[in-house]
Amino acid sequence: MTKPTTGQKIRYYFENTMSSGPGGVIKWLAILSLVMVLILGLIIFIFGIKESGDAESPLGFLEGSWQSLMATLDSGTMGGDPADAWPFRIVRFIATLVGIFLISILIGTISSGIDGQIDEMKKGKSKVLESNHTLILGWSEKVFSIINELVEANSNQKNPSIVILADRDKVEMDDEIREKIENFGNTKVICRSGSPLESSAIAVVNPNEARSIIVLGSEESNADTYVIKSVLAITNGKNRKKEPYHIVAEIKDPKNMEAADLVGNDETVFVLSSDLISRITAQTCRQSGLSVVYSELLQFDGDEIYFNEEKSLVGKTFKDSLFAYETSSVIGIFTADEEVLINPPMDTVFNAGDQVIAISEDDDTVVVSGKSNFNIEESLFNRMDGSNQTVEKTLILGWNDRGIRIIEELDNYVSAGSEVLILADGVDIDTDLSELKSSLEKQRLTYTKGDIIDRATLESLNVASYDHIILLSYTEGIDIQESDAKTLICLLHLRAMSEKAGKDFSIVSEMLDIRNRDLGVVAKADDFIVSDNLISLMLSQLSENKDLKKVYDILFEADGSEIYLKPVSRYVKTGEDMNFYTVLESAAAQNEIAFGYRISADASNSDEHFGVKINPKKDQTVNFSPEDYIIVLAED
Repeated sequence: MTKPTTGQKIRYYFENTMSSGPGGVIKWLAILSLVMVLILGLIIFIFGIKESGDAESPLGFLEGSWQSLMATLDSGTMGGDPADAWPFRIVRFIATLVGIFLISILIGTISSGIDGQIDEMKKGKSKVLESNHTLILGWSEKVFSIINELVEANSNQKNPSIVILADRDKVEMDDEIREKIENFGNTKVICRSGSPLESSAIAVVNPNEARSIIVLGSEESNADTYVIKSVLAITNGKNRKKEPYHIVAEIKDPKNMEAADLVGNDETVFVLSSDLISRITAQTCRQSGLSVVYSELLQFDGDEIYFNEEKSLVGKTFKDSLFAYETSSVIGIFTADEEVLINPPMDTVFNAGDQVIAISEDDDTVVVSGKSNFNIEESLFNRMDGSNQTVEKTLILGWNDRGIRIIEELDNYVSAGSEVLILADGVDIDTDLSELKSSLEKQRLTYTKGDIIDRATLESLNVASYDHIILLSYTEGIDIQESDAKTLICLLHLRAMSEKAGKDFSIVSEMLDIRNRDLGVVAKADDFIVSDNLISLMLSQLSENKDLKKVYDILFEADGSEIYLKPVSRYVKTGEDMNFYTVLESAAAQNEIAFGYRISADASNSDEHFGVKINPKKDQTVNFSPEDYIIVLAED
């Protein structure tokens, strides 16, 4: 092998130092400047150049080098050169030209280096020094709802912070968050660029000191794979902490839950988003106003679910706890063994270490009232039974991958002989529906192709004959705004048909963008399921308390106690003034928990939460009309 020449070695060294950044360039400029100054100083010394014609002796090497250096650094010094020393002037002129060239390069290099450092900082690569923060891994439209909820939850915290790590440009993330979040309160939001799949990138956002970690699924088809890999990067990272993490993650496909549980190491709570939305849709289509109840319970703005240990309840019954709180509504028990009991038998006794599960304005408002006289008026109790089940007809307009799960969930609630008709176009679901038909026990399924925004097609279905209408958003091959636009047009047609028929249609509609909900209100739709928003609310709640997952699992299951809106006539008389303690006692006598009501007169008023009142103050007087509903927890 031929040995490299000296020239090749010098060139190799030169290229390596130049590619090392601004420091290498400055290094070579310094070397070149020194060589030029020494050469010019040597010329002055060798040729005996004098500073002026009448000088007694020529300049020495050191003085000549110094004068050359001054001319190199400051061209203005030439103005004072003596007129009778042209050799000196020539040397100094050469030094000045070299200086102009070198200084220009130096300034450009330094400027470029500073710009590079600023650009590097904008990329968000520096390590986060926050602690006790909420960490969000990944990016989707849900991130904005989550930030809004966490800002509300952090309002009574000291110096709270949210840190986001996503494989996006930091500046873009910052700009989009500022554009869509109106109020940050006292919460600081910090973005970092990096892959949530890599342990080294995750280490930058300080996961070991995070209070909780939320892992978001992307909009891609294989989103679950990325979520599972992100969780794995946290739980099996080489620098992970010894204590368990508090991780909340979203899974979209039920088939991936088993793999997700394996990597979660009992440190992760997984929310199966498609299944959750399907269950809520199936329940809501049969009860107008239920979606508003769920939204109220999942939002931090208002009343939500808290756990609280109250030692004065030890030895007392569950029914006693219902009346122990005036501004909180008890719905269950969280036992010392971490078991959740929702609406247990009224004679269930509280043991040491048990906590009440209560709906309240905040965690510090779950306080016993100390009252013993509740002014209950038993004379106002009523027992009109309206529970007779009949066959039901459900119309599904539009289609997405949650449709099958919704129909399966409906099969748990309806009576035998019920019917479901699907109207959709642009989707190929014949194979899936043929398998679904064989699994249904109580419903007969029919599918017809048609355009949901075509008035003539809708009128041909005799919509007025259906008990429930579910309007699903198209999600494949269509823009979110276009999909919501089709939903709104269909709603307008349905409302026009409703007015023509003189009958109110029971409609539950899916919206992809929560900002379009107000437009839906104009169309007078009964209920909305804003899928991403509901998932965002639940992820936010679980990031504060992962044990809430056990509560939600029970509330959204077909078995056990669920939330119902039942006619007020089942509990109390109408047109009479009473306090809510009276309603609570009447419901408790039927093994149900009353924790709110819906005023039908305000069902279309968004400012009044569509008539829904959760956790009313129990000593305040209320007067119900026959069209109103009591919100209860009951088994059926």
